[in-house]
Amino acid sequence: MQELISKIEKLIKPFYNEKYNSEKIDYNSVPLAAPMYDEREAISGIKTILSGWISQGRNVNLFEKAFSNYIGCKNGIAVNSGSSANLLALLALKEKYNLQTGDEVIIPAATFATVAMPILQVGLVPIYVDVSIQTLNIDPQLIENAISSKTKIIMPVHTLGYPADMDSIVKIAKKYKLLILEDCCEAHGSSINGKKVGSFGDIAAFSFFVAHNMTTGEGGMILTDDLDLYDICRSMREFGRISYNPEVEDRYYTDKKLIEYDKRYVFSRLGYNVRMTDILAAFGIEQLKKLDMMNTKRRQNAEWLRNEIINSFENYFFIPNEEAGYYHTFYTFPIILKESAPFMRNDLAKFFESRDIETRPLFAGCLPDQPAFKKAKGRISESLNNSEFLKNRLIFIGIHPRLEIRHLEYVLDSIHDFIK
Repeated sequence: MQELISKIEKLIKPFYNEKYNSEKIDYNSVPLAAPMYDEREAISGIKTILSGWISQGRNVNLFEKAFSNYIGCKNGIAVNSGSSANLLALLALKEKYNLQTGDEVIIPAATFATVAMPILQVGLVPIYVDVSIQTLNIDPQLIENAISSKTKIIMPVHTLGYPADMDSIVKIAKKYKLLILEDCCEAHGSSINGKKVGSFGDIAAFSFFVAHNMTTGEGGMILTDDLDLYDICRSMREFGRISYNPEVEDRYYTDKKLIEYDKRYVFSRLGYNVRMTDILAAFGIEQLKKLDMMNTKRRQNAEWLRNEIINSFENYFFIPNEEAGYYHTFYTFPIILKESAPFMRNDLAKFFESRDIETRPLFAGCLPDQPAFKKAKGRISESLNNSEFLKNRLIFIGIHPRLEIRHLEYVLDSIHDFIK
């Protein structure tokens, strides 16, 4: 086997060296995302295939331990997506704390759809709170006014990699005895005063989608220090199977109906099949080793572009900046049109797209405006003026580590031509 792997390594390494030297992104093109991987991920995946074990197994366990250690949590549960991570985290909180249908979860109004969708899918109710234009995150000053007797969870989202104000959110949660579910799907490695997001709340969700700061193609992870939540999530991930450790527990289960029944086929709750495969976990293990380097490059790109846009086009655009102690990992680069700008977001987006600069709005914009949520249960605590403003005036573009200064100069030149 090792001889075969050595031969494969000799073939693959030159391929990736040539690929990244000869297939650099065109300097007249700025894609929103471009995954950064090489022969190490490829060889790790091939080793897994050749091992004969490609579903959930040893690599998933290793990835869970490595990623949870990196963030600073005790337990990780790898799943097939960040959306599944949010779903299972909510189900675990609902089960452990006996939450009732109709109980409320406070979320930012300007975010991705699968922040609110799992809340509704498990029978809870999203409470939409406005965001700060300075951070794009939920405004902590508005959270207390949104709390009712039915409120049980605060679910901050670290939007585009900028950490939400967790110090304030934790204080509010303690004051009102609320749970915290952190959505960190866009914020791998983001931190506040050295403490990484995902380690502040009761439970956290991450995504490893192909466009994110690190990737397994598709995939997600739940992190928690709570052993009860850990056990529930592990069970929910795999059909609702009973929690069972074969190294320390008897293999058989007995109750009034099942006598000496194999625990591998005993189901204690209604669950799902949202497992991660060992191939994807092998990929993720290698990606995690590069995450800090890739985040550093994202930050360098973002700082250069932010300074240049502010210096040249301050009358038209506002670029959010990080506060002291906050480490922003820039999933993408947001550009906000000021009210004084004599053009609209779509005008700039269409011009960028004509120059092969890929763009997006701020995800779903203001969630209650989306068709899927108009008829669904939900409550708006106060006006959502900032979320509405960002829906119409924020555009984001790629800032990933495969972009070079010449790509950013092309963005700057394109803005100049657009303004002209």
